[in-house]
Amino acid sequence: MIDTHCHIDLYPKPMDIVNASERLGLITIGMTNLPSHFEMGLPHILGFKKVRLALGLHPLLATQHSKELPLFYKNINKTSYIGEVGLDFSREGFQTKQLQLNSFKNVLEAVSDKNKILSIHSRRAEKEVFNLLKEYKIKNAIFHWYSGAIKLIDQIANNGYFFSINPEMVKSENGRKIILRIPKELLLTESDGPYIQYENKIIVPKDIIAVIDYLSVLYNEDRKAVEERIDSNFKRLIDKIK
Repeated sequence: MIDTHCHIDLYPKPMDIVNASERLGLITIGMTNLPSHFEMGLPHILGFKKVRLALGLHPLLATQHSKELPLFYKNINKTSYIGEVGLDFSREGFQTKQLQLNSFKNVLEAVSDKNKILSIHSRRAEKEVFNLLKEYKIKNAIFHWYSGAIKLIDQIANNGYFFSINPEMVKSENGRKIILRIPKELLLTESDGPYIQYENKIIVPKDIIAVIDYLSVLYNEDRKAVEERIDSNFKRLIDKIK
């Protein structure tokens, strides 16, 4: 199994998550919300085969971006993964809209000529994010927990971008509609832990089995077939940055 979006550093005991993923052979991409968090976490995961750390600049922390951007540039060549980055124009993030736009453009400009995979936050800003990805000619992106317009999914997919889905999405009617619209070959799995509760506990990467089981029913395929497709999708994305 593959968890393409997990905030390992935000768990009470981050190394428990790292060790469990390694033991289970579960590829886990750890998001960070700021470059300073990336710097703190990177030394702890360098010896692991299944866990990687992404360099992030979360839109909801936009007021801290001006002092963090130099650290973003400093660390950009230490990882193939960029995340969590993007825009958030919800009520929670709208006040910092312009700061977010400036930061996201800086991020996209910095990675536009590099082989990176971006994990994208796009709440209430899906169209703006998509247009900027195209403007800066970003080749490899994953729309994490997409919640925007159904019709826009087609345009995003036609551009070759992926979508990562989590157990929370399968529980809502809108989430299920979104999953149904996403092409099978562009689907990936995520936990978004520890932000989600699963079976009355904080979610952990292995709980993405709930997504696998849901897709198995949706596509009328056995679990192994679904897992193999997700694995194939991820390998195809990785091959694009080699």
